[in-house]
Amino acid sequence: MRKIVREKQVVLVLLAAILVSMFAGAVMAKRLPSQSGIYEQLKVFTEALSYVESNYVEEVEPEKAIYGAIRGMLRTLDPHSSFMPPDMYREMQVETEGRFGGLGIEITMRDDVLTVVSPIEGTPAFRAGIQPGDQIIKVDGESTKEMSLVDAVKKLRGPEGSAVTIAIFRQGFAEPKDFTLSRAVIQIKSVRWTKLQDNIGYVKLRSFHKTTEEELEEALRDLGEQQIKALVLDLRNNPGGLLEQAIAVANVFLEGGQLIVYTKGRLPNQNMKGYAKSEGFHVAYPVAVIINGGSASASEIVAGALQDLNRATVVGTQSFGKGSVQTIIPLSNGAGLRLTTAKYYTPKGGEIHGKGITPDIVVEKPQEAENQESEQKSPRSRRQIELPGDDLSDDPQLQKAIDFLKTRGQQGGKSVKRG
Repeated sequence: MRKIVREKQVVLVLLAAILVSMFAGAVMAKRLPSQSGIYEQLKVFTEALSYVESNYVEEVEPEKAIYGAIRGMLRTLDPHSSFMPPDMYREMQVETEGRFGGLGIEITMRDDVLTVVSPIEGTPAFRAGIQPGDQIIKVDGESTKEMSLVDAVKKLRGPEGSAVTIAIFRQGFAEPKDFTLSRAVIQIKSVRWTKLQDNIGYVKLRSFHKTTEEELEEALRDLGEQQIKALVLDLRNNPGGLLEQAIAVANVFLEGGQLIVYTKGRLPNQNMKGYAKSEGFHVAYPVAVIINGGSASASEIVAGALQDLNRATVVGTQSFGKGSVQTIIPLSNGAGLRLTTAKYYTPKGGEIHGKGITPDIVVEKPQEAENQESEQKSPRSRRQIELPGDDLSDDPQLQKAIDFLKTRGQQGGKSVKRG
């Protein structure tokens, strides 16, 4: 038995050394003398694993023990770094394609509490009235206090039609309230649009996935044919998504060569600058961007860039403040790491993470219903399922954006193809 344990120790030490070299890359050789403490700690880890394997009251599955150790390691770093077992990694890849299963909410850890960033419009969570900032206290009766983001996502997802009960606490609640939701296949079309009064176009971006740039171009071409003279870009409750799509969306509104976003990380290869390109599809009319507490990550990149470069006026309330870069690293067994490697900054150097984007014009969110009865009286102000029409009395943020664009004189501007 001792021989087997010693062999496992050797294998684990070698595995750990390989992982360390993967993350450190070329700089590892230069930093090797200062890494001796890491190997001493790995020795302690293998000793602990050996004792667990040989002495724990029940037989321990090696995979479960190792996965648990990796999760624990990443949990000590920040709320956004996580380990994805093979099945979760595959789901993540599907999600970026714009189709995935679950409730339709973006979640994060805020002050060590599992918190809703934003519900996705038209999904079970949205229809049930889940709001940005809601704290998820329990999932099917299990406390989320020590639960990682990845574990929480895994519990919230499941077969289409199956039910899950989440205990929600929000400001104004005396105690957590249970919401039972039926899971569904979440298929997102990230862009919706319509023409509003006074030749003002309206585009709602729900998320940033692989087809967002194409969908936005389709929307703006259609609105251009309708002779719009100004645009409202609605990023409320948009939890973000792919960095390259955020750059592509901002690019549509900017001139070539303008800095959109930059990142700063620990290693030189994590420092990146995203610039607007001269070629491609661009529009030139005045723009107002609407954000709120559910606007995060890629949404904040777009809003921050257009604000810093004086290309748009931002209306609404303070955004969420999720401005860190997660790099997806595939592992040899089909699993993956979501590792925070850098932070986002706006063109003028504004740090998004933990701060968010401050609107140029602050307009508080519409009064939201606190119970089912008031929800039934004013369903659109609560859920905003439909695109806006002429009556904007229940949406003062959108009304303010339109009023601002009217004061700009509505300079003529059509979509153009450059390059």
